[in-house]
Amino acid sequence: MAALSSSNHCCSSSIAYSSSSSIGFHQHHNFIPFSLISPKRLGSNNVSLQSKCNPSANVILMQDGALATKMPAIEDEAPLKNLKEGSSLVTPPEEHKKSNDNDDKSTVSITVVGASGDLAKKKIFPALFALYYEDCLPKHFTIFGYARSKMTDAELRNMVRKTLTCRIDKRENCGEKMEEFLSRCFYQSGQYDSEENFEELDKKLKEHEAGRVSNRLFYLSIPPNIFVNAVKCATLSATSANGWTRVIVEKPFGRDSESSAALTSALKQYLEEDQIFRIDHYLGKELIENLSVLRFSNLIFEPLWSRQYIRNVQLIFSEDFGTEGRGGYFDHYGIIRDIMQNHLLQILAIFAMETPVSLDAEDIRNEKVKVLRSMMPLRADDVVIGQYKSHTKGGVSYPGYTDDKTVPNDSLTPTFAAAALFINNARWDGVPFLMKAGKALHNRRAEIRVQFRHVPGNLYNRSFGTDLDRATNELVIRVQPDEAIYLKINNKVPGLGMRLDRSNLNLLYKARYSKEIPCAYERLLLDAIEGERRLFIRSDELDAAWSLFTPLLKELDEKKIIPEYYPYGSRGPVGAHYLAAKYNVKWGDLGVEE
Repeated sequence: MAALSSSNHCCSSSIAYSSSSSIGFHQHHNFIPFSLISPKRLGSNNVSLQSKCNPSANVILMQDGALATKMPAIEDEAPLKNLKEGSSLVTPPEEHKKSNDNDDKSTVSITVVGASGDLAKKKIFPALFALYYEDCLPKHFTIFGYARSKMTDAELRNMVRKTLTCRIDKRENCGEKMEEFLSRCFYQSGQYDSEENFEELDKKLKEHEAGRVSNRLFYLSIPPNIFVNAVKCATLSATSANGWTRVIVEKPFGRDSESSAALTSALKQYLEEDQIFRIDHYLGKELIENLSVLRFSNLIFEPLWSRQYIRNVQLIFSEDFGTEGRGGYFDHYGIIRDIMQNHLLQILAIFAMETPVSLDAEDIRNEKVKVLRSMMPLRADDVVIGQYKSHTKGGVSYPGYTDDKTVPNDSLTPTFAAAALFINNARWDGVPFLMKAGKALHNRRAEIRVQFRHVPGNLYNRSFGTDLDRATNELVIRVQPDEAIYLKINNKVPGLGMRLDRSNLNLLYKARYSKEIPCAYERLLLDAIEGERRLFIRSDELDAAWSLFTPLLKELDEKKIIPEYYPYGSRGPVGAHYLAAKYNVKWGDLGVEE
């Protein structure tokens, strides 16, 4: 099975094709420079492959097994003769020198605003270290932590050190690499609304930039109510004078259309749209990245990707734990704002979009916006909401949502929601897209389930009995845990009789690939540094997303709709099954085989 990979995972925008076989023989690859491949051989629809980390790292496996690799342009036919004789082509020394000169002239300063918080400690600093370990960060870079807490550089390093780990497949010089990384980490204490404190940060950044072209990235790991103050102070007092300045903004991006629009308007007083990187970490997950590859580079899937063959699509998110002391934050937003309006809707848009003109960020985001604008806003009739209650299982008592001391006793905030959405365009008209998200459920998972239509006039219906759903093909893309892609097919059980079985064609990532899957934050941080916006949310995309959910959220608040209660550790409210049945659908994650 052909697998998409990259010679260096940090080259986020490069594409490489590799091939391996499980049949028991070795494939031999012929390396051919791109400049020697005729356009006719590649076909009329050529793909331009670029790499920002290493321009010579791009390779593509041709259909005949040859491996093409991008090399410097060839002036005459002599290199071709050398290639045939076994010589290799290398980048001239002057090209390397030119690249090194550029590295010496510029630097990247990364400031984590809110450095003392959990997100920074558990995700951002470890992701930056992983990028450093993979040699994905520029030659000259500095990392600053900025927060209100009083802390020295040494105290920041000790705090960060506790959260750093090396990949299982890369343990060499781990301790040495950690110390090198930590020596690039510094701390500045200050208020988020103080221009004077950000001026002090600016002075320290300039000391480390040492006169080079300064590129600055600010990661706002802070509550949304202080985004604008921090952006204002950073822009007025600590922006780059001769390079780029970019700001990563964490969700939530408001609570509804009005607050989101106000936040965007306030940010744009100080930043241009292309300086704002709205991060949704689910878009950086490996299987979401692979979603468009699976569809657009495999002939067997693209023709089936429509209402003609797909009966329904399910986007499922479940956690097997409750709020666990974070109820104060969660109660202000709820599961619909926290998961459905961003994570699941973004996945839906990528899944359902038309083929973009190119892999350029704007082309992809244009197609996502078209999907969102083709959808009707949700109403309460389209949704089932729930809230988990206390439950005792196996002698262990699990608390209910309102048992959390940070949650009001009379809270009606949903911890579970299921919704049916429809896309009113020619490709998806009439196909239900069912979303389901919840806390304190029976397991932890995030997946996309594509259920195909029944085979017309199936010759083997008798073998499946009255339950035709057992004969339905289903494509499952499991985002987490145990990343996998598997296709459910009908198969004859070996023997003299005619007994059918439902089997899985399974690509389990941990069995197929020995490389540890990078954290989503690594990919997104690297993209932000490189200016790649494909996985970040544009303002009009955000507006379209909120316009779908704002009428529902207002209706729930105004009517004080009481959620259906479900026991901690259960499969969720019964109402979710009735919602699916309304569209002649069964939730795919509740079958016996699951």
